[in-house]
Amino acid sequence: MMMFTQVQGLPVITADEAEPLGRVESLTIDAHTSGIACLRLSGAPRHITAIAWHAVEAVGRDAVIVRSRAAADPGQDSLPAHQEALGRRVLTEHGAAHGTVRDIAFDNTTGHIHTLYTALGDISGDRLLGIGSYAVVVRAEAS
Repeated sequence: MMMFTQVQGLPVITADEAEPLGRVESLTIDAHTSGIACLRLSGAPRHITAIAWHAVEAVGRDAVIVRSRAAADPGQDSLPAHQEALGRRVLTEHGAAHGTVRDIAFDNTTGHIHTLYTALGDISGDRLLGIGSYAVVVRAEAS
């Protein structure tokens, strides 16, 4: 498991060419799969602003490794729009507030979202319903 805040700022390097591609600026979540869809980069060549998760070979404490420059090159049109989750308020589908997202734990192999850490407690990634410009929406706990 890794945390979003641990990955932000890490260099992104190709495995085949050992070429630096930039640094991780943020991670885009696909709420439908409760997984990471792509990495958003800063300091990258102009045509590579995001890298699909399936191109990621490894995520470690010191760097993110992608298979090759070719694997990292766009198909940007197929990537989802980015909505920042960190710092966003959390609401249930019924509108009940659940604090703000402080960090997110994910499986650094599969990209599956494990836990959203909020100001008011932890939320399983399996409860994630959507991320918008106003809030992260989660399924209410069964009572």
